[in-house]
Amino acid sequence: MTTEKQPKILIIYTGGTIGMIENPETNALEPFDFDHLIDNVPKIKMLDYNIESFQFEKPIDSAEMNPTHWAEIAQVIEDRYEDVDGFVVLHGTDTMAYTASALSFMLSNLNKPVIITGSQLPIGEVRTDGEENLITALQIAAATEPDGRAVVREVAILFEHYLWRGNRCTKRSADNFNAFKSNNYPELARIGLNVNFNRESLWRSVTQNRPLKVEYNMDTNVMFLDLFPGISRNVVEHALSTPGVKGIVLKTFGAGNAPGHQWFIDAVKRTIERGVVIVNITQCPNGCVHPLLYAAGVNLSKAGCISGHDITSEAAITKLMYLFGLGLRPEEVKKYMKRPLCGEMGSN
Repeated sequence: MTTEKQPKILIIYTGGTIGMIENPETNALEPFDFDHLIDNVPKIKMLDYNIESFQFEKPIDSAEMNPTHWAEIAQVIEDRYEDVDGFVVLHGTDTMAYTASALSFMLSNLNKPVIITGSQLPIGEVRTDGEENLITALQIAAATEPDGRAVVREVAILFEHYLWRGNRCTKRSADNFNAFKSNNYPELARIGLNVNFNRESLWRSVTQNRPLKVEYNMDTNVMFLDLFPGISRNVVEHALSTPGVKGIVLKTFGAGNAPGHQWFIDAVKRTIERGVVIVNITQCPNGCVHPLLYAAGVNLSKAGCISGHDITSEAAITKLMYLFGLGLRPEEVKKYMKRPLCGEMGSN
């Protein structure tokens, strides 16, 4: 008689609300030791998994998350990649979508699950969502196909009732348990009595049979520029002339529209001509950029702006960091910004 292999999962604890406890003196939430977190979820033992853990030396609030921390997470995944079946990353919600997007680019040829989760309430609270999120994330990280391969082979965010592609979703609520949403791509799984995978939506890369390759360098010489009615020439020109900036995510109106003032178009064109990559994405949570639909969008396209199609702002900014981190020239960055690398956008 054959026995099923016991899944081996590594939990990477970075910090966040899921591992917070209230300071009795200040009433503020502060990180506490990971061992205490496991003590608060005795149901984990019922899973009968081989669970190991790695904890940041100093757990952080996700507002403090930066590319150095992304590299630390990626390093742990690379170091333990051959030893375990999957990874669960515990993370604060505020920047979770940024981390998920960044890791999706950094972890090339990923063939195992990297499930990121957290909670809106500390795991020690009576009504916490943290316990359920952690247990479900572990189950998803351990899920396999009949041939033994992992069901999920990408970076994903598990929160409450849904599993989302990490580079496709964004935080939509500061106080609801269903805090994340992917507006332009369907869920990877819906969580009910069972975990119901939407297999048509799962990422299957032609390069997944190649060895994992991790790119650690993320170039942070990038920025957002949000347009708003009445934005002044001084503000626009000052932002576009930021010293050292290599890439700009321009958050425009509707289907990719911007003011038609000649000074605006000229400022954008001059910026692009000096080698800065500008990516046009919509401010709308749902939908995509159609650069040739309206004259206001056509002007940006003629000036040299790249259409971000339906990419999220989190994925757009981290993709620029990743591409410039590879040492690519602006024209090469433009080429790759137009096409999906790991399911982060539809095809233009």
